[in-house]
Amino acid sequence: MTKAVTIADVAKLAGVHAATVSRALNPAPQAQVSPETVRRVQKAAKALGYVPNAMARSLRTSLSMTVGVTIPDLTNPIFPPMIRGIENFLAPRGYTTLLADTDGRPALEKAAMTSLLERRVDGLIIATGLHDHALLPKLFDQGVRAVLANRGAGKVPYPLVTGDDRSGILMIVELLYKLGHRSVVHVAGPDNFSTSRTRREAMVQACAEAGISCKVVSASALTAEDGEKVMDDLLSQRQNFTAVQASNDLLALGVLRSLRRHRLRCPEDMSVVGFNDMPFAQDFSPGLTTIRVPLEDIGTESARLLFESIQSGKNDSVLVRLPVSLVVRGSTCPAPKNKGAQAT
Repeated sequence: MTKAVTIADVAKLAGVHAATVSRALNPAPQAQVSPETVRRVQKAAKALGYVPNAMARSLRTSLSMTVGVTIPDLTNPIFPPMIRGIENFLAPRGYTTLLADTDGRPALEKAAMTSLLERRVDGLIIATGLHDHALLPKLFDQGVRAVLANRGAGKVPYPLVTGDDRSGILMIVELLYKLGHRSVVHVAGPDNFSTSRTRREAMVQACAEAGISCKVVSASALTAEDGEKVMDDLLSQRQNFTAVQASNDLLALGVLRSLRRHRLRCPEDMSVVGFNDMPFAQDFSPGLTTIRVPLEDIGTESARLLFESIQSGKNDSVLVRLPVSLVVRGSTCPAPKNKGAQAT
C-alpha cells in the first residue's frame, strides 16, 4: 500500500519548515508567506501529489472550512448567479459551499439549517429571507455567523447585501412617464418578502409623485404561472391601463403569456417591465425591459462579508446596497392612444 504524502514530505522537498507548508497551502494565512515560497511549496506539493487533510486542519483551527447556503428555489434563475459569486470568492480561500434548496417552505428551511449547523459549517449565507423570519433571531442569539443575500429579514441584525430596489423602481417610473403611460399596474410579489415590500412601496410612491395612477395586485408566488393568473384576472375586469410593472421577471413572463393568449400585442397594446434581468430575459418575446440587479456581485459581497466575519470573530450589522441599472428592450413603447388594451 502506498504511503500517504505528508506535510513533512512537502517541506523536505521544498526546503522549508512544515509550518511554512501549512501556511503556504492554506488560503487564510497564505499572506504570511512570501510569494516565492508559496510557489515553491505549491510546486513541491503538486510534484508529490499531496492532498491536504481537511479534518486535521479543522481540528487545528476549529474551522470546518465549509459554508452553508440556503435558497428558496433553485429553479428560479436569479439564484445560480448568486451561487457562482459565492463560490468564486470562497473556493480560492479553501472553502467548500454546501447548498440547500428549501422550496420556500419554513419546515424545510429549518431542517436544512439544522443539518448544516450539525455539519459544523463556519457560517451561513441565507437567501430565503422572510420579513418575519421565525428562525433567524434564534440563530443570531446563538452566535451563528450569517449574512443575508438579496432579501432582508425584518429586525434581525445580520448583515444584508441587496440591490438598490428603490432606485430601480424610480428608473422604471421615469421611463414609463416619458413614454406617456399614466395608468399602470404593479404586480407585487408575496408581502412576506422584503424585496416585494420595497418594490411595491417604491412603485406606489414614485407613481404618486409623477402623477401616474398605479393599481397594485399581489401574486401569491414569484412564478410565471402566478403572473399569468394575475394578468388573466386583470384583463377579465376590462380596466384601462397601458403598462404592467412586475416585481420580478418571472411574473413579467407570466404577464406576457397572458397577453399572447388574449391576442394582445406587447408593447403596442401593453408595455411590460420586469425586475432583476434574470438570464434569458433578453430572449423573451419581445425582449423584456427590466432592472438589472448585479446578482453575482450580491453573492460575492455576501461571501466576502461572511469570510471576514469568520476571520475576525465579529458579526457586525451592515447593509450593502449595490447599484442597479435600467435595461430597455422591446417590451416597452409609447402608451397607446386608446388608453388601454381590451382582451378579445
